[in-house]
Amino acid sequence: MADLVVLARDGGRPAGPPPLPPAAAGQPAGPVEVDRTVGNSGCVSLGQHLVLAAEILAGRRVGVRVDTHTLSFFDLETRELLRTRPNPLIPAQVARLRSARPAGPPPQPSTRPVRVQRRASNSGGVMVAGQKVALGRIHARKTITIDVTATELAVHCDDGTRIIRRTTSQAVTQIKAHRPRIRHGDREDSQGPSRRQHTGKINP
Repeated sequence: MADLVVLARDGGRPAGPPPLPPAAAGQPAGPVEVDRTVGNSGCVSLGQHLVLAAEILAGRRVGVRVDTHTLSFFDLETRELLRTRPNPLIPAQVARLRSARPAGPPPQPSTRPVRVQRRASNSGGVMVAGQKVALGRIHARKTITIDVTATELAVHCDDGTRIIRRTTSQAVTQIKAHRPRIRHGDREDSQGPSRRQHTGKINP
């Protein structure tokens, strides 16, 4: 109350109507958030919509901030931004979302690199976030660790770390390296040497 007295003494006056128009009936007054578990296909359910978050988030509990045109998927503990997607919901559908709450501050992307692994091809090449990187045949079929940022790839090889400028803006969708494919000619007989035997006649 004392603060109000001081404001009135210094020229304060009763407030008028809010500068923004009130939200229409049945529509949210601003951004909202919901918690959802990402399905095995990388999707979450929002009302009548099945929205792709990312396959890499499958099985993870995430927050979803619903803005007018954008869905922001974020980590519930750190509010780290994980993915953004277009918002397919109309305001009336947003107002009916299960367990919706007023949104907190906008999630922010992490400044830490994303560490991934890739299995080099027979020619010594790897691909990460849609970008091909040639390492040389000396690294063929090796598992390579790569730190990915928005601007660089730090490729950790046996002969040192190579810093490569990123040429794509694709998000990382795979963390672990695939198992190498074993060609038929490379497969070893688990029973030992070949069982093929000489079929010619043997003199007594």
